[in-house]
Amino acid sequence: MDLPYLPQGAEYVGIDLTAAMLKRATKRLQSAQSCYLHQGDVMQLPYADESFDIVIMHLILAVVPEPQKSLDEATRVLNRGGTLLIFDKFLQPHQHAPVRRLMNPVIKRIATNTNVVFENLHAPALTVLSNKPALINGWFRHIVLEKSHL
Repeated sequence: MDLPYLPQGAEYVGIDLTAAMLKRATKRLQSAQSCYLHQGDVMQLPYADESFDIVIMHLILAVVPEPQKSLDEATRVLNRGGTLLIFDKFLQPHQHAPVRRLMNPVIKRIATNTNVVFENLHAPALTVLSNKPALINGWFRHIVLEKSHL
């Protein structure tokens, strides 16, 4: 869904677990976009360490079985000083959200995990530059992180 909104003039790499989603993404590509699509697992990325200046994880962390592994992999492939952009639905730390928690055992098998708390994920090499509510009273958030230069 992000493809039509990406700036022209950059080179993009996309990955998805299923061939069907890659086929849909190919249809959304604009003719001037330089984008390479690969089938693979975001919890085990097929890219070398420090391969990308920017990593975009839109609606990823709440759909993968192990969000921490995905965040670790994104951090690994991100260049030092690079930016990680996250857009997803997260619980706030210590938020009760009983309806979301009750729905989660069923809905996570179908589409998404409604119990992910971003602040419970660990990424010592990343610094949070911004963490802003986006939609549905902050259920969705835009998070911008930077990988340490060290």
